[in-house]
Amino acid sequence: MDSGLAAARCPGVTVRDMSSSFKDFSGTLVLVGAGKMGGAMLEGWLALGLDPAKIAIMEPKPSDNTTALAARGVRLNPASVNDASVIVIAIKPQDAAAVVPTLKPLARANTVAISIMAGPKIGFLQGALGDLAIVRAMPNTPAAIGRGITVAVPNARVSRDQRTLADTLLHAVGVVEWIDDETLIDAVTAVSGSGPAYVFLLAESLARAGAAAGLPADLADRLARATVSGAGELLHRSSHDAAMLRENVTSRGGTTAAALGVLMADDGLGPLMDRAVAAATKRSRELAG
Repeated sequence: MDSGLAAARCPGVTVRDMSSSFKDFSGTLVLVGAGKMGGAMLEGWLALGLDPAKIAIMEPKPSDNTTALAARGVRLNPASVNDASVIVIAIKPQDAAAVVPTLKPLARANTVAISIMAGPKIGFLQGALGDLAIVRAMPNTPAAIGRGITVAVPNARVSRDQRTLADTLLHAVGVVEWIDDETLIDAVTAVSGSGPAYVFLLAESLARAGAAAGLPADLADRLARATVSGAGELLHRSSHDAAMLRENVTSRGGTTAAALGVLMADDGLGPLMDRAVAAATKRSRELAG
């Protein structure tokens, strides 16, 4: 991966900054689960200069791409790992009860475990792994192109150096925010974790409305896709907030104002989004137990 793409993976952090963070990495990074999210993180670490020989992957059904990494020095399903400095848990949450306790023999006194599973709390991880430094993190699917955002919360055992290392690893797939209150993770899940689906639904709905207004369906789909992705990129690059950008494109008495009169009505998008995020937050709490 070229340096430009690597830089895009880490907004606000240069390739040199990130690469230097990996230069002194010692021990082994154990990745448990190399599916879509785990695979995206792995790609980011390698692109930013982490030595493949310092990575071990635990994956019962490795993809062809994951298997091919063995030729670059990555250890795939090794019989043992004696120097795990980081364990990244990227399995499906329904597999957590069966898999996470089996990882305890990998842990050493200085090991930090980073979980990107949706649902299992730090308390569960501590019960399964022992008295270990643990970071619970919630990324989202744009991590697959290095444009995700991850919110992370550490337990009391995480040292400053371990937090810095975790931050570097999570930055490989986008922006990282840190919180101290784990209970906020449910709302985080509802906003950024599930949020990409809301945006995709917006694109679907806009395309469908365009077709209903008389556009050919394929043209409506292309217009909606380009509009949503372009507006998102403009928001990403702009120093203005979303409200200002909305106002900038809205002329008094114009077509945009007519549409916003519907979307911003008392029963419009705002209250609907409030209910959607509340429902997702509630369900996240239920899944966490």
